Amino acid sequence: MDWTQRLRLRNLQMLLSLARTGNMSQSAQELHSTQPGLSKWLKELEDDIGLPLFERLARGLRPTVHGDALIAHAQRIEAQLDMARDDMSAMLEGGSGLVAVGTSGASASDTVPLAVLRLLQQMPRSHVRLVESTMDLLMRQLANAELDIIVGRTTAAYDQELIRTEVLYMEPLHFVARPQHQLFKHEALDWADMFDYRWLVWPKGTPIRDALEAALAAEGRTLPRDHVESNSVTVNVTLLNNSNMIGVASHRTAQRFARLGAMRILPMRLSGFGSVSMYWNAGSAKRTAVAEMLDCLRNAESIGIPGLPAEQAA
Repeated sequence: MDWTQRLRLRNLQMLLSLARTGNMSQSAQELHSTQPGLSKWLKELEDDIGLPLFERLARGLRPTVHGDALIAHAQRIEAQLDMARDDMSAMLEGGSGLVAVGTSGASASDTVPLAVLRLLQQMPRSHVRLVESTMDLLMRQLANAELDIIVGRTTAAYDQELIRTEVLYMEPLHFVARPQHQLFKHEALDWADMFDYRWLVWPKGTPIRDALEAALAAEGRTLPRDHVESNSVTVNVTLLNNSNMIGVASHRTAQRFARLGAMRILPMRLSGFGSVSMYWNAGSAKRTAVAEMLDCLRNAESIGIPGLPAEQAA
């Protein structure tokens, strides 16, 4: 018999508990089981699979490489079940289902919130869950079925069979600063002016940082040593508004915050473009709320902000 046919949800809970505690006695207590019973189950599972899942150490258990692989599968199954529970709960309350969306800084201030507004106009009873983080962490959550969709800077090709991707738009990068910055008094700016101030940049390895460094390299320049790194839109806006730092923002983000009076675009051309993409799990797209959210994201560029005049919301 295929050993997977012997696994039940209870068994997945047992495996995840052992991975979390690393202690047979503690897991048995947590699961309201007995230590001999739990030990016997684990031994039979390892015999069925034909691979050791845990090393037995003097101070407890440690997953083997085989155990880590199976635990990762169990975590994804658990996440999918949690999502199914929340989806059914939203429908039970009269809603249209759950959609969990992850967003990075590139899309957190513009694309994703505007798409959410459109979704709620079209499906008012939808339950939306938003998570902001870096693309590497969001990708892991998507792979583990903790999120349905993520939106952010386009990353390198993501090699997983069930993950789909689509580029939403291309846009330039801009230097930005607080509206009262002294640089706006200059008739023209050059690189010497820019390097007179501390820069605020995204962390190394993020797509927007890579785009910035590539643009600087095209000008024969490198990032100034005097800079601050931050991956938070909120932190960045606060720092820019309370200092003479110079920041870097994508076109849509810069335009959105400029309309709100939180920053201005400096008249210093920065070559190069970045792109924003959405990623989703092919299985999740079969759910109505998720499919509708994907369509809203594709059309986010045409959405205005309620309460703003049309010329400001464009």
